[in-house]
Amino acid sequence: MQVKQKKIQRVLIIYWVLLAYIIAALVWWFIALSRQNEQMSIYKLQDLRQDDFKYAEKYDRIIQARNLKTAQYFGEGATFMLLILAGAIFVFRAVRRELRSGIQQQNFMMAITHELKTPIAVAKLNLETLQKWKLDETQQKRLLYNTLEETNRLDALSSNILLSSQMEAGGYRITKEEQAFSLLVSKCADNFSARYAQRDIRKEIADDIYVVGDQFLLEIAINNLLGNAVKYSLKEKPVTVSLVQEGSLAVLKITDEGAGIPDAEKKKIFDKFYRTGNEATKRAKGTGLGLYLTKNIAKTHDGNITIENNPAGGSIFVFSLKAES
Repeated sequence: MQVKQKKIQRVLIIYWVLLAYIIAALVWWFIALSRQNEQMSIYKLQDLRQDDFKYAEKYDRIIQARNLKTAQYFGEGATFMLLILAGAIFVFRAVRRELRSGIQQQNFMMAITHELKTPIAVAKLNLETLQKWKLDETQQKRLLYNTLEETNRLDALSSNILLSSQMEAGGYRITKEEQAFSLLVSKCADNFSARYAQRDIRKEIADDIYVVGDQFLLEIAINNLLGNAVKYSLKEKPVTVSLVQEGSLAVLKITDEGAGIPDAEKKKIFDKFYRTGNEATKRAKGTGLGLYLTKNIAKTHDGNITIENNPAGGSIFVFSLKAES
């Protein structure tokens, strides 16, 4: 990573040096042409005869031609300068965006490699243990449960990656049907309570709230938000899942009491591959796809997702959809 950063810095230095050279050359040519124009005007004025009855008229004509040329050089130079600066800014932003995207993708590949290898390694180790050793029923159930958990984690990760690619390419066909949103949210919360038995996952879900949407996508969005809350908060802290209808909206709130998200990063966290710079969150597992995908799911359902500060510490993710009356 440090080698790549040095290469990027070297490229940027060369870029700015070339830009400075182009601007300096443009200024030099403007000065040179202005001096040439001034010198030519002096030569023409020296050729004038003062006893010529049209002397004043010719003198004014030469001065006007000189001023016109100067204005022409200035106008053309300023136009070229603006075009060069505009082009330079455009190219710089495009290159910087591509470089950042490249770094993010590299970080994503490193994270995804770790995320894929870990559950595979754990599942393999558990199965090898079951194969080699005669364990009692309790130990067998525990190993099988852990293996199933790692498989579920691997399945969720694969779904996020594939769905993100399909939605970007326009290859996923969304099926919008009336969904019992209260039941769907409750089911997802119960699944997380079963998977994370040591966690305090609280439900405050109003009954009979319906929305129109794709059940598969909505379930992924809910699971991503729940997964984030569990992942980025301490084990002894509760995670609250609340669902209410506010006017024409079904409002889902996932509240955690974790480290929270700085205000400067609240918009960035929905970018693809982005992960906050907080060291507490960097240590947690993740790929930077969950919130990006959840934002896209909200958008495809004409909904919205925002983040608020939890007064008790941590964050509140608010996922809003149009409710069916």
